[in-house]
Amino acid sequence: YGFYAGFDSDNSSGDFSEANHKVAEMLDLDPHQSDRTGKHNGETEIQENGIKRHRTSLPAPMFSRNDFSVWSILKKCIGLELSKITMPIVFNEPLSFLQRITEYMEHIYLINKACSHADPLERMQAVAAFAVSAVASQWERTGKPFNPLLGETYELTREDLGFRFISEQVSHHPPISAFYSEGLNKDFIFHGSIYPKLKFWGKSIEAEPRGTITLELLKHNEAYTWTNPTCCVHNVIIGKLWLEQYGTVEIVNHSTGDKCVLNFKPCGLFGKELHRVEGHIQDKNRKKLCVIYGKWTECLWCTDPTTYETYRKNEKRGGEQKKSKPSEDVIKSENDEADDMPEVQDTVQFIPGSKLLWRINCRPPNSSQMYNFTSFAVSLNELEKGMEAILAPTDCRLRPDIRNMENGNMDVASKEKERLEEKQRAARKERAKDEVEWHTRWFHQGTNPYTGTSDWLYSGGYFDRNFSDCPDIY
Repeated sequence: YGFYAGFDSDNSSGDFSEANHKVAEMLDLDPHQSDRTGKHNGETEIQENGIKRHRTSLPAPMFSRNDFSVWSILKKCIGLELSKITMPIVFNEPLSFLQRITEYMEHIYLINKACSHADPLERMQAVAAFAVSAVASQWERTGKPFNPLLGETYELTREDLGFRFISEQVSHHPPISAFYSEGLNKDFIFHGSIYPKLKFWGKSIEAEPRGTITLELLKHNEAYTWTNPTCCVHNVIIGKLWLEQYGTVEIVNHSTGDKCVLNFKPCGLFGKELHRVEGHIQDKNRKKLCVIYGKWTECLWCTDPTTYETYRKNEKRGGEQKKSKPSEDVIKSENDEADDMPEVQDTVQFIPGSKLLWRINCRPPNSSQMYNFTSFAVSLNELEKGMEAILAPTDCRLRPDIRNMENGNMDVASKEKERLEEKQRAARKERAKDEVEWHTRWFHQGTNPYTGTSDWLYSGGYFDRNFSDCPDIY
């Protein structure tokens, strides 16, 4: 999950400078000032309904990457293990990978919907939509999140959305991030660990996400597990970077035996399958209960299998000549390289009688100037007044390289990133010299109770806020 997750380890390339990237203009000098409330006190605003408002812009707009090529870095690294390549900060976005994982929670209303349904089929439909929505924020996000330092953490409590979330970087080689979230109403637990395996194919970089994701619906005494699809970034040598997800995702309900099989389709030569997701839900006897279709960049629908098959048969008999929307066709110029980004407008061909399971949130109007962040992502690194006093000293919001990049101070951010990596290397050498093992603080290695596979489990206690023995990593 996440572009180039796993790059940026210990091989710091100090020969790259981001000097002279001047910020053209500030998007929002004071994100807390609001015309809606009429208050201008510079502090976090409270809306009339009592819900705290979060910022809607980053402090500074992103810089242009047009003058830089990922290939200029990668060509020096042919034959090296990808997880040991350091990428210059110019290719980053101002979020840690731990914060990017938190974007799973953007569509938490789907978990709430699953909790509220009495019918197990409707619960599985909502969980399937949640699993697809978890990768939706990656659309057009070709910036690389910062690799978390060993021991780095991130917490997020959103009372308005009804959850709290904690994550920790539990391993550096291989890079493993563990997370745990719970409903404030004690209605669900959502947890897992992610350690992407990277492959460099010359023109593209593929991240295969390893690690199990588990969602427990406590009221229904149900647990669902799955693994995310493979993420691939194209045109790393030349052309516009673009991203696709592909592979089969199986969501298992360990209580009922129901299973949802989702096929994230690869783009194909002419781009007809770009972003497309198709699949079905089956019971423990493998009987198809419903068909799911859509695009992970747009929306997800479900319909009964008979309706779906009838529609597809009619389409093959000539129905494809009567496309509902012309933009469903992908027109590629003969001059295009096969690996260029397909020019396609996302539209899903609606099958009459289908039920909408999920639709992507609209991005803020200035999203393209903010690394293509969603509104949810924009708020993740916000450091509100008084927050520093209660956060763990290892929290991502306190990382000076990310903070400086967010503020548009690219040179300082680059130097801080180098300093932090050097500090991490020195600490590891010191531990090796003293033969001291690294101990994780909030998670421990164990066995997933539902799959029987190795997993990182939450040890508890984070929200008691005893941070006296947290490591000094910044």
